[in-house]
Amino acid sequence: MQKQPLRIGMVVGEVSGDTLGAELIRQFKAQGIDAIFEGVGGPQMIAEGFESFYPMETLSVMGIVEVLKDLKALFAIRDGLVETWTKNPVDVFIGIDAPDFNLRLSKKIKQKKLPIKTVQYVSPSVWAWRQKRVLGIQKTIDLVLCLFPFEKQFYAKHAVPAIFVGHPLAKKMPLENDTLKAKTELNLNKDVAYIGLLPGSRRGEVERLAPLVFGAVEILQKDYPNYEYLVPAINEKRKIQIEEVLSSYSLDFQRKVHILENTQTESKIGRQVMAASDIVALASGTATLEGMLLHKPMVTFYKLNWFTYQIAKRMVKIPYFSLPNIIAGKKIIDELVQDHATTEALAQALKKLVNQEAAQIQKMQHLTAHKQLISGNTENPVEAILKLVAR
Repeated sequence: MQKQPLRIGMVVGEVSGDTLGAELIRQFKAQGIDAIFEGVGGPQMIAEGFESFYPMETLSVMGIVEVLKDLKALFAIRDGLVETWTKNPVDVFIGIDAPDFNLRLSKKIKQKKLPIKTVQYVSPSVWAWRQKRVLGIQKTIDLVLCLFPFEKQFYAKHAVPAIFVGHPLAKKMPLENDTLKAKTELNLNKDVAYIGLLPGSRRGEVERLAPLVFGAVEILQKDYPNYEYLVPAINEKRKIQIEEVLSSYSLDFQRKVHILENTQTESKIGRQVMAASDIVALASGTATLEGMLLHKPMVTFYKLNWFTYQIAKRMVKIPYFSLPNIIAGKKIIDELVQDHATTEALAQALKKLVNQEAAQIQKMQHLTAHKQLISGNTENPVEAILKLVAR
């Protein structure tokens, strides 16, 4: 009798999760595992043969108030997946990042006693805030795949099965980066100094943060008129949105800003923009890790809905919010949050990085952290998932 292929459910909510999901699918294929992948995925996963039941962007919401607006749609997706997998259960469900959605989905799977193992790939930041969530993880997650070594140590203290798999990008990205080559790939002028501006990939982020970065570099232009600016757009919708924000600025300034839309199946335009830039200003999130692995001098910023921020700041248990600072265990990049994220403050932080000495110090700190992430004792995620399913 022919053995049935392994059925794997996966859910991602944004570009970074899509990248991780696609890489995991490739790892299964590389190890000769006959598997079917389904759930919610992005273009990179779909290109690997993944069947996505819902658009990935539907899950791309952040913040308490923002999520409340889309709650009905989010519940419908969760319940739809549960219904599908109740009728025809997958062997394992792998929630990739998007913890607010994926942990609730795993909880529902356990409540209905479905014969499905549950995995969370990318630990939620329970070590940083809302630490009581680890109690729910104990009950609903069979295995956590951790990107950073300190996360595995945290879970060991709370008796949650976890392994350190490392971050695929840390292994994939070289320890030396060629800025000129990156400029050539994007058809940019190799003689121009560029600053990468990354206000986020979600609609709400661009709405809140694009005016902040444009206002900051408009100030910077007065003292450093030779810089030009690169802004990535993951799709046509984001490009149109960014263009609308930019249209309120002077024509001279608009000519200095180049909006680059993603044109590849793998949504890596943000990484390409950072690689081609001399300095980077970016919204906090996974992109700060990519900037660190590219060894780029950078400053990070973020603004949430006021109510969301008031709740969040009371729950944070660590002194930093950006991954480069968390990994280093000290402040190596400037973090501008909420009321501190002003156009003037961001402009001043960028002016510091125009200083070659300050930029070089930051580059060396990023290189040290990069080496740390690829030197640890990582485990194979595919082997760990297969062992879990075999239990």
